[in-house]
Amino acid sequence: MTVKAILDKKGHDVFTLGPNEKLSEAIRLLAEHRVGALVITNGDNKIVGILSERDIVRVFAKEGAGALDLAVRTAMTPKVKICNENHTVNELMEIMTAGRFRHLPVEKDGLLYGIISIGDVVKRRIEDVEREAEEIRAYIATA
Repeated sequence: MTVKAILDKKGHDVFTLGPNEKLSEAIRLLAEHRVGALVITNGDNKIVGILSERDIVRVFAKEGAGALDLAVRTAMTPKVKICNENHTVNELMEIMTAGRFRHLPVEKDGLLYGIISIGDVVKRRIEDVEREAEEIRAYIATA
């Protein structure tokens, strides 16, 4: 299964924020939408960073409560690993495992196109395994 197939099922919605917004706004959005990361974009939908719950914890450990007033750009990860719609589930698992992160923005034509979470990857991998097991059962039943 590819990123395109995953996005065709789940949709292309991504929660984003600008790099100059306050961390307090980022935290509000994360909580409101019950997501673990926001993609940080500039005015023309180009990816300039990603802000995860882990990024926020790190800045709070260093800055304390004053971190709420800091700009998102001070806490975000600016070097974002991305994928495209042709990546496979196995490739996504390798990228996420190697980078030790749970969210991977999808880029198309240089612009944000969607996001894949580790939950999306696990769900699709389980579907693949269940489908393969059913195919094996059906084959054995006809042999």
